Amino acid sequence: MSLLDELYAKGHLRTLDHAFAQTLRRLRPETSEAVQVAAALASLAVAHGHAGFDPARPRLLVDADLPWPQAEAWVAQLRASPWVAQPNDPLAPSAADAPLAFEPAGQATGLLYLRRYREYESRLASGLQRIAAQPPHHQDLEPVRGVFRALFPQSALAEATPDPDSATGITEDRQARAAALALRRALLLVTGGPGTGKTTTITRLLVLRIAQAIAMGAPPPRIALAAPTGRAAERMAESLRRAVAAILASGVDPALCTALPETASTVHRLLGVIPDSPTFRHHADNPLPLDVLVVDEASMVDLPLMCKLVEAVADGTQLILLGDADQLPSVEAGDVLAAILGAAGPGDALRAEDADALAPLLGPGTPVDAAATGLRGHRVRLLRGYRQDADFDLAPLAEAVRQGDADTALALLRSGSLRGVDFHEDVLDPFQARGEALLAHWRSLGDAPDPATALGLAQRLRLLTAVREGPQGARGLNARIEEQLSGRRTGPTPTYFHGRLLLITENSYRHRLFNGDIGICFRSEASPSLGRSEASPFSGRSEASPSPGRSVASHSSVQSAASSASRALASGPLMAWFPGDGPGQVRAFHPAALPAHESAFAMTVHKAQGSEFDEVWLQLPRNDSRVLSRELVYTAITRTRSRLHVAGSAQVLCEALSRHAVRMSGLAWRLGGAEPAPSSPAVEAPPARDSTPIQGALF
Repeated sequence: MSLLDELYAKGHLRTLDHAFAQTLRRLRPETSEAVQVAAALASLAVAHGHAGFDPARPRLLVDADLPWPQAEAWVAQLRASPWVAQPNDPLAPSAADAPLAFEPAGQATGLLYLRRYREYESRLASGLQRIAAQPPHHQDLEPVRGVFRALFPQSALAEATPDPDSATGITEDRQARAAALALRRALLLVTGGPGTGKTTTITRLLVLRIAQAIAMGAPPPRIALAAPTGRAAERMAESLRRAVAAILASGVDPALCTALPETASTVHRLLGVIPDSPTFRHHADNPLPLDVLVVDEASMVDLPLMCKLVEAVADGTQLILLGDADQLPSVEAGDVLAAILGAAGPGDALRAEDADALAPLLGPGTPVDAAATGLRGHRVRLLRGYRQDADFDLAPLAEAVRQGDADTALALLRSGSLRGVDFHEDVLDPFQARGEALLAHWRSLGDAPDPATALGLAQRLRLLTAVREGPQGARGLNARIEEQLSGRRTGPTPTYFHGRLLLITENSYRHRLFNGDIGICFRSEASPSLGRSEASPFSGRSEASPSPGRSVASHSSVQSAASSASRALASGPLMAWFPGDGPGQVRAFHPAALPAHESAFAMTVHKAQGSEFDEVWLQLPRNDSRVLSRELVYTAITRTRSRLHVAGSAQVLCEALSRHAVRMSGLAWRLGGAEPAPSSPAVEAPPARDSTPIQGALF
């Protein structure tokens, strides 16, 4: 049996991957098996979240003891194949008549790409360099100095305040540094962990930009806020409103805040979805009509979407990317933020010319990166944690997990000293430990007075899993929960029932529902909308809702048990409801008309990215899995606001913290940085053999 057939027979390849490889030989019978196998693995790599395939590391994709070709000989056959283009310029297009491309890409042997994904990397790198290369602004900073001091009152004292935790011994107000740098650079990267003040920084930064425009006699800048998912966009808008209230309380002129956007949009809606098309209304030839674009949760944005977003940013528009460098990469292909940050450096210093120009605001002691080139000097990494609930002590655990310090993390969990954090050691069944409380929460969703309230209540608690299959996987746990909640005593569990939480698992531009969106099946006498909206993302409204007037009742408290009993008799149709444009607004669809979806009582950590919940239960699997990584655990525990439960064995937790999540990519190389190559990488779980291919999505 050939290696290609063995990979397929053992379930390592999808039907799509195998068919692609077979097509190459059918069109060119002289195609070697080594090229066929590499082509199939390049296709599989995209499904696993990688941009390309490294012939020197096939086990990163297929962890099996198979007769893999020797790396150098494999590469030589790829280079000799007419199916494989070999671009000389990392930013130039590759040959359009070859479905594959091979480049050094900063790896020991190189990466083999499906051509489309190589072009995404090349176009994205070119777009980022185009934005970063725009000349710095040289406006007089004196007119905004007073506003800057009002926004950052501690910045004037920062250089003189000792800080034993700082490498330099001096406290650094990095929020102030980020805001000041926004007055100079068109591309700005602001990174930091939970509670480091990213949204607060951006709000003050935008107020400073508005003040600068007014001081110059120009109209206020056109600003848009965006995030990868509807829930992340909603969270972003909520955080901005809180930050604005704090700014106003500090005495800043309220007129400066009137030009701030009130809502946020998803990236898809911002770009302008065209139904049944992978392209958007806004692109390089029809760029976004903006002066400032802020994108939150940038680690969640995959390679194709970030490429299209950057290409839609016009010359002269400022692009600000926010994110946490220690979170999991996007569900889809690419680890875009990590690659960009790899080229941008640690974010601890400014370019010399920026430090000099911003001295009137930051003072003379700003650290300088004397060797800054490329994207270096465009990043500011926030360090201090500003958000800490008095009854929730997550920060020490999050830092230990981020560092991969398993001993400290385990000691903290076992000590019981962290407020709001519970370690259920060796617990493999959440229902055995806390079943009544979990089921009571999910039952309460069906008792809500309306769908909008139910969706709000759903954010109070979420069961997160590291894996999808198995007893501790999302699919198995959801099946058990559905059986308990459906009310069916005999026979199979109904597909849809009142109170079932839904998770969209594929993008549907026609419905304007996207991978990761959360909805609920709900019987309501409210008149459902058609699930469509023509509102512009620049009109100040948020993602995906009916037009005003179609909204359902706003959030209110859950009614009493008597009200719950009456709701059970409600005769309204069972519809699937999803969040709309504004608070309390929802859209309804017939459940049978939805794109691919599943239950969302339990979710994988990947699917929970961009969301926050009051309480999180993280269930680790019984046995170690290469899917586990410190990034996965870190992302999971930072999804909660006030209560965390970690369940599983100490051994599995320690194994997870010993691994890095890694994606094969050449983006950092194209941007002038270096791709990390962890010695113990985590990999994505292989997809099911029967997964349905998307027509035209191969190359």
